[in-house]
Amino acid sequence: MAEAKIIVVDDEKEIADLIALYLTNEDYEVHTFYNGTDALRYIETESPDLAVLDVMLPDMSGFSICQKIRETQNFPIIMLTAKDEEIDKITGLTLGADDYMTKPFRPLELIARVKAQLRRFTKYNNSPVQEKDPDSVTISGLTINKRDHTCTLNEQPLALTPTEFSILWSLCKNRGQVVSSDRLFYDVWGEKYYSSNNNTIMVHIRHLREKMNDSSEKPKYIKTVWGVGYKIE
Repeated sequence: MAEAKIIVVDDEKEIADLIALYLTNEDYEVHTFYNGTDALRYIETESPDLAVLDVMLPDMSGFSICQKIRETQNFPIIMLTAKDEEIDKITGLTLGADDYMTKPFRPLELIARVKAQLRRFTKYNNSPVQEKDPDSVTISGLTINKRDHTCTLNEQPLALTPTEFSILWSLCKNRGQVVSSDRLFYDVWGEKYYSSNNNTIMVHIRHLREKMNDSSEKPKYIKTVWGVGYKIE
């Protein structure tokens, strides 16, 4: 039985088929599409566990597909971009992508990131009910529950992607303490932090603030400790 259902959307057939081959070898069920229209049509009737989206497609951008997916679903999305430009990465993350890779990339690195995203998503969405009290933190009207993967602000649900949830949980469980950028990156992505990853964290923090109606100038929840990291008090 396949471990998870993954869609790969890339108009470069050689790249799409190569990704599919590596994923299939890891026992994933893979569905490959070479344009956005067919991919969205599939998503309307099926429920994939993860999507790998190329930014440049013949009929629409990967950004548009990402935005459309986030209207109804929260499974992980990894963006592929041929341009090593910060604006492409920031745009994808802002629209709800969980990770990105720049072409050319190493297939084994992509597989590692796919596994990391699926582990996090599965852990937060299918955790068994435990007899002990659930992992839950409440801070000034913000309640986040790790076991149920739920988050509410003033009793209103917050629609968070798996990555956004992981960042917020890491900050909440360390309430009152500064979470350094390298610690936060490792908690969320399970990888060593490098300075080039700083924009990734910043974009997700900004997106969280927008969803929480928080402000970077006068934050009520997520505070920036310049040169160190972030904290929630």
